[in-house]
Amino acid sequence: MSITRIEPGKRMSGAVVHGNTVYLAGQVGEGATVTEQSKSALAEVDRLLAAAGTDKSKILQTIIYLSDMSTFGEMNAVWEAWIDPANPPARATSEAALATPDYKVEFIVTAAL
Repeated sequence: MSITRIEPGKRMSGAVVHGNTVYLAGQVGEGATVTEQSKSALAEVDRLLAAAGTDKSKILQTIIYLSDMSTFGEMNAVWEAWIDPANPPARATSEAALATPDYKVEFIVTAAL
């Protein structure tokens, strides 16, 4: 099977397509709040999925990391407004220390083509 790397960089690719599956790098967003960062990160998810030839209706799994679990409801409000309600993926959410203290949320997405 072929492997296609989308937006490859020195350290990682924005997405990798293998067979009929696309794996996105962890997406973080811009902004001061979990709401702002979630909206920004999910817009990047949309963009990368489109670059791979798919969309959020084909998401298989999402892993979400929050720097503070007390913002779970805030992130969920954005998620629920964004996700395709007819095709919700498998999902897990955990609290974790993210790459920098400025990051409040990170989304890791796997989708079908």
